[in-house]
Amino acid sequence: MKPSLLLSALICIAGAFLASAGDSPQFRGPNRDGVFADEKGLLKSWPDGGPKKLWVATGIGKGYSSPSIAGGKIYVTGMRDDEMGVLSIFDLNGKLEKTIEYGRETTEKQAPGSRSTPTLDGDRVYFLSGLGVLYCIDLTTGTVKWNVNVLERFPAKLPIWHISESVLIDGDRVICTPGGVDGVIVALNKMTGDTIWATTGFEDTASYCSPTIFTHNGRRILTTATAATIVGADAETGKLLWAFAHKGPYDIHGVTPIYHDGHLYYVAGDGFGGGLLKLSEDGSSVTPVWENKSLDCLHSGVVLIDGYLYGTGYRGDAALECLDFKTGEVKWSTREIQEGIVIYADGMLYVYGDPKQGIVSLVKAQPGGFERTGTFTVTDGERQHWAHPAISNGVLFIRHGDAVIAYDVRNT
Repeated sequence: MKPSLLLSALICIAGAFLASAGDSPQFRGPNRDGVFADEKGLLKSWPDGGPKKLWVATGIGKGYSSPSIAGGKIYVTGMRDDEMGVLSIFDLNGKLEKTIEYGRETTEKQAPGSRSTPTLDGDRVYFLSGLGVLYCIDLTTGTVKWNVNVLERFPAKLPIWHISESVLIDGDRVICTPGGVDGVIVALNKMTGDTIWATTGFEDTASYCSPTIFTHNGRRILTTATAATIVGADAETGKLLWAFAHKGPYDIHGVTPIYHDGHLYYVAGDGFGGGLLKLSEDGSSVTPVWENKSLDCLHSGVVLIDGYLYGTGYRGDAALECLDFKTGEVKWSTREIQEGIVIYADGMLYVYGDPKQGIVSLVKAQPGGFERTGTFTVTDGERQHWAHPAISNGVLFIRHGDAVIAYDVRNT
């Protein structure tokens, strides 16, 4: 199956990173949409017990950030017992090459440790601590090049469960969402940390969403979700275009909106669900098209494949569902898989969850009906299974607590 048109739109992000085919240099893959389009020749079914486990690397510390992979290296953040955040760098065989201390991490009791997935950009890496400090690390020297507490610069409050956003690189800018009175969304110079622009014009606090950029009729639009709002801003200037009210539970919006064919899909969890917005010709306004509450994904991600959305709900009657993007019609729903993180590669959905069990399922990405072709359980690591997996060059990488586990999913 072919991935959504979102891929071609996001390729327009100039200079975002220098990544090779098969790399996964940021949150949810090459284009931040959970679609690993370069991955081909993968298994269509798994043997009993799942694909071959290649290795397990431990000692990365507490956290829920995903591994990023580029240039033959694996990058992942974590928190040591002394509350120091560290960036660990491994080779593709799981051998630790370097650790870089960057500063204090959050000890928030529900999810202590790192949350922000490293965003790789040449010889630099960018991420937020759970306490709201934005870091730029120089990989050539192994030191922090600069850091900015965005909650102090744009005065803002920590969300109830602290910061989980993975930052976006766009040309010479690094973009994040402090939710501050002087900037709900901001762009900093990626080399210096100086402010380039700040989005104002409405007030809302930060949520747990990671921003992305899409191109609509030639206009590049930045979108994300704040505590109670789906937001669109001009990607060049940060000027607010629209703010669509959508109140979620506990101010949680953990799913990046998905653009396709002039429309934008958004979703929250705990029964609040989501819907589709139609953009005006120039992208300066949006109009609701449909709403759906059965696919109430909280922070597990949704993928768009060939005009169909795939994702899971959260708690209650949670189920893996397939929705028609244009109409919101539920094509199928199954409680055989309930809450789980969803990514896509080579015609298949990889669903990792639920948070307490760590079951990974392989499912055909097809609107005609649910068909699971493999399953296994992640037994390494500890605490909740909340980190989003990544696939790079035929290897499935899963972070669970203090461990990164690599599985061979190539059809060889």
